[in-house]
Amino acid sequence: MIDKNILKLEHNHDHTKISEKELYEVYKIFFGTLVSELRLKIINLLKKDKKTVSEIMNELCIDQTAVSHNLARLKLCGFVKSEIDGKFRKYYLNKETIKPLIDIINKHMSQYCIHILRKMKKMKGGEN
Repeated sequence: MIDKNILKLEHNHDHTKISEKELYEVYKIFFGTLVSELRLKIINLLKKDKKTVSEIMNELCIDQTAVSHNLARLKLCGFVKSEIDGKFRKYYLNKETIKPLIDIINKHMSQYCIHILRKMKKMKGGEN
């Protein structure tokens, strides 16, 4: 059952309700953002501190195009924010919504999901 209050989204500037179908499309956008391993690595890196594109490139050993493309998606969906610091743009995790959510996800995974990965590896003969 859907909480009908969610159908009245904050960013819906014309104050019309969204349909249930649209709501599931929004879910797909949100969770689709989390499907990318690279975006998850960027999120976890930004949990620690603000970073420039160059710092992210160096720490994750990936090229500038990949970093910029994935940061754009993360920023569009509100996962990360940015600020100008001198000559540099620094990116950081949305501390209001995403950081607490990632903390909850990590806690959930450690309690309920890690054992699934370990079982799968064991079934494959201990492959890494």
